[in-house]
Amino acid sequence: MKLQRLLSLTRQAVNDYNMIEEGDRIAVGVSGGKDSLCLLIALAEMRRFFPKHYEIEAITVSLGLEGANYSSVEKLCERLGVHYTIVETQIGRIIFDERKEKNPCSLCAKMRKGALNNAADELGCNKVALGHNKDDVIETFMMSLIFEGRISCFSPVSFLERKQLSSIRPLIYVSEYETKSFIKLQGIETVKNPCPADGNTKREEIKELLLSLNKTYPNLNQRILGALSRSLDDWKRSDENG
Repeated sequence: MKLQRLLSLTRQAVNDYNMIEEGDRIAVGVSGGKDSLCLLIALAEMRRFFPKHYEIEAITVSLGLEGANYSSVEKLCERLGVHYTIVETQIGRIIFDERKEKNPCSLCAKMRKGALNNAADELGCNKVALGHNKDDVIETFMMSLIFEGRISCFSPVSFLERKQLSSIRPLIYVSEYETKSFIKLQGIETVKNPCPADGNTKREEIKELLLSLNKTYPNLNQRILGALSRSLDDWKRSDENG
């Protein structure tokens, strides 16, 4: 995927769900993985031509696990002209050493998001941009359906009243294949995930299931995304709300 397509899909999502307003100060959550780096680059590059002026801050929440090196992210931020902050935490030690969580992902995500929101608040941001891609949307929906018996999914835009922060997800039209392709084509260095649970989760099971289903029913992922946008109230597009 080329930069032009990444920017086109990102801008389409931003416009459809009115994600960015004039004067926004947006904290971009950067794990160092392919999705968050695509998000960082897209929002940094969009500043050049987007009709509404906004600022961004790049923030990495370090879990305190051995092996994480964010120097490549720091260099990328320098090239893009984006201020970069690393928040040091002991989330990894708490989850794996102290609590010895058997299913750590949910608690880890909650703690990481809390640390990210706190940092965004301290940096004067009013929005937090998260790197969930189109496949993440569909996998989350399927996980809720299969494991919880609920029709549910995170929304493109949500508001945390306690912090007065909005969360936005500008990559919801970009597939995982496309983020991988973009990072490879651009020769961008990613940060290896040091988490012991990486690749051994319920989400991976759902990912494999969807791969199989899409072989039998081509374009299934796009139909699921369309159903979500038409059916869930918090997925209604801004142009449908007047």
